[in-house]
Amino acid sequence: MLHSPDPARPFQVANTLSWVVSENNDKAIEDVSPLIPDRAIFQKSLAALPVVTYEAGETVIAEGSRTGRLLILGKGVVAIVKEDTEIAQVAEPGAVFGELSVLLDKPHTAEVRALETSRFHVANATTLFAQDPVAVLYVATVLAHRLDAANHALIQLRNQLKTGQSNSVVAKTVSKMEGLLAVSGASLVYAGYPFDPFT
Repeated sequence: MLHSPDPARPFQVANTLSWVVSENNDKAIEDVSPLIPDRAIFQKSLAALPVVTYEAGETVIAEGSRTGRLLILGKGVVAIVKEDTEIAQVAEPGAVFGELSVLLDKPHTAEVRALETSRFHVANATTLFAQDPVAVLYVATVLAHRLDAANHALIQLRNQLKTGQSNSVVAKTVSKMEGLLAVSGASLVYAGYPFDPFT
């Protein structure tokens, strides 16, 4: 059972239209709140975490390493590099790095490199997840949106291949998918998602 870190303030959810389909009659059930936590609550919880700064060119996370840390971008720009290929750039505050390594208990699958002076809130991921249910919901929501956007891009790719679209069009979609699968918490709008779920 989840409890709010502040008993006086229960969890808040984003202002989104919410509905689910009833198992019995396929009609929408109104007034069902999604588990998307209010971004402001999550960012408020970051205030207690230490902040680390990386300069341009410094490696924030090394591919193949295991840090056990969760890094949340406060300010700056970083590149996501996989197998010596830059697959995304991230500048959105609130972007999360290191979550897959912790959740899947495996080494980091990509390098994160600062492109300019960049500040991150840093947490021991296991401790943060155990003590802060808002952080768990935030990361879960980010991952769910990322998976949903990747699924949409996969459908787009399948349609492009079916209709014989040019290699350059297909390559753009593949690149978009790589970016979606590499970045947590970054704005999904630039990657083709129809809206930013946190604005």
